[in-house]
Amino acid sequence: MELSIHKDEYFMGEALKQAQLAFEAGEIPVGAVVVAEKRIIARAHNMTEQLNDVTAHAEMLAITAAANNMGSKYLNECTLFVTLEPCVMCAGASNWGQLARLVYGASDDKRGFMRFGRKMLHPRTEVKAGLLGRDSEALLKRFFEKLRK
Repeated sequence: MELSIHKDEYFMGEALKQAQLAFEAGEIPVGAVVVAEKRIIARAHNMTEQLNDVTAHAEMLAITAAANNMGSKYLNECTLFVTLEPCVMCAGASNWGQLARLVYGASDDKRGFMRFGRKMLHPRTEVKAGLLGRDSEALLKRFFEKLRK
């Protein structure tokens, strides 16, 4: 299968590369990219340990970088690709930013925003769940197995 750089799978693959960087840095392996007009405008991965900041989630860092890139706090023409279902904090930030689309890989039954439903997101935000979810889950599983050893 040939992978077009304008397909969701390509962009989620780029988010997975960010998650791998987090893994290598000893962070929970979550990666994110923000896309506008079929190009990546922001990349980030979890940095909570490195920055000693509980808000330094991949999504938060990517949203901030994208807003700076766009020169606007609103991301209503952007898609956030993230390897793990966002938490309530990150879903709230995407709501305030009026994100056009959210695409995530693995579900997070313990801390994911879907425990509270779609109402956490902006009403116009489209959601696509499970894209390359198995790849995201495998990386998370490897991380926590390594951590327990």
